[in-house]
Amino acid sequence: MDDLDQKILAALAADSSTSTSRLGRRFKVARSTVQARIERMETTGIIAGYTVKLGDVALAHRIKATVLVQIEPRSTAAVLQRLKGIPEVEIVHTTTGRFDLIVQIAADSTSDLDEVLDQIGGITGVRSSESLIHLTTKFDRSV
Repeated sequence: MDDLDQKILAALAADSSTSTSRLGRRFKVARSTVQARIERMETTGIIAGYTVKLGDVALAHRIKATVLVQIEPRSTAAVLQRLKGIPEVEIVHTTTGRFDLIVQIAADSTSDLDEVLDQIGGITGVRSSESLIHLTTKFDRSV
């Protein structure tokens, strides 16, 4: 990846709906050059896909929680497979320390959140979990 690829990638990460024409004008190259670069990055796996990022209005109605999960030895793969099947599970990280997984979930209501927490606790191989409900976001550098 050269400097132009990096610039295109950063621009698409900030707003994946930016047109190739606009990117070409911004970086002073032909639209076809931008299109070819994007296609190459898709083919090589640098760009794995595009997604919709919910705005503040949509996010304001979602209840988020971080769930710290302790699992039985040798059950990580099975637990991860079950977590993948829960639509409210957004992100799963492995971690060190007392817990094995950090699971971020988002639900439409407290009752939905409660149901998801019960699902996670009921997965074979989950030894224990601790839930941390997100109240307000003071800042978010990932946006």
